[in-house]
Amino acid sequence: MERLPKIALPAIIIVIVLIILLAKSAVTIGSGEAGVLYKTFDNGVVTDLPPLGEGFHVIAPWNKVIVYEVRQQELFEKMKVLSSNGLEIQIDASAWYQPVYNDLGNLHQTLGENYLQRVIQPAIRSAARSVVGRYTPEQLYSSKRDAIQDEIFLETKKILEKQYVQLNEVLVRDVTLPSTIKDAIERKLKQEQESLEYEFRLVTAAKEAEKVIIEAQGKADANRILSASLTDKILQDKGIEATIKLSESPNSKVIVIGSGDSGMPIILGNQ
Repeated sequence: MERLPKIALPAIIIVIVLIILLAKSAVTIGSGEAGVLYKTFDNGVVTDLPPLGEGFHVIAPWNKVIVYEVRQQELFEKMKVLSSNGLEIQIDASAWYQPVYNDLGNLHQTLGENYLQRVIQPAIRSAARSVVGRYTPEQLYSSKRDAIQDEIFLETKKILEKQYVQLNEVLVRDVTLPSTIKDAIERKLKQEQESLEYEFRLVTAAKEAEKVIIEAQGKADANRILSASLTDKILQDKGIEATIKLSESPNSKVIVIGSGDSGMPIILGNQ
């Protein structure tokens, strides 16, 4: 086998070195990601420029890029906290968060890649303890779940405000009370419901009775007014009117004028 020319070996070495340098210089940022540039010989992390966006980038081979996911992410947390009267409550919650895109360099410089464990988890746990501690188990179980969800979100967001992290939402998925407390609350709620139903029936019955009384009173008043208005003169006039109409009827009859009570006519007929 013939030996390679003396110039060929250095050329091969140079090509290999160039390939290695090119491989170290090429960076591809994936979808939903961004890169923080670290300049080894120039003040380290770049914080005064936007991060490297999606796509292909070429950097100096002695520099490096730290890739972060910048899409919304979700943190699930199971927390044991104390209510206002000292009972242990378990809260199942999730937080939607993402790094602030243009502050990605500052985030990397101050908190690093494990910023979730360093600031987000402690913040949501602290907020949950603070908020739940204001309420009784009864309030947490029945009517205050939406309220504590909003309050935990606002308090966590306030803590993270200067941490280069954007908190989008906090969702309280479940509130678990000790079984004895839960059973007692459910019994109390059932008794209150039954009491409300009984009061409703009493009110309904009272209204029905009042309606009957009003209708009877109205009828009595109408009869009294009618009786007071029916004088003998009016009755006689009505009788005369009826006699005239009957006399015009084709049916055979005998009318005795002035023979009835109070002089009213008596009508005798075959029908």
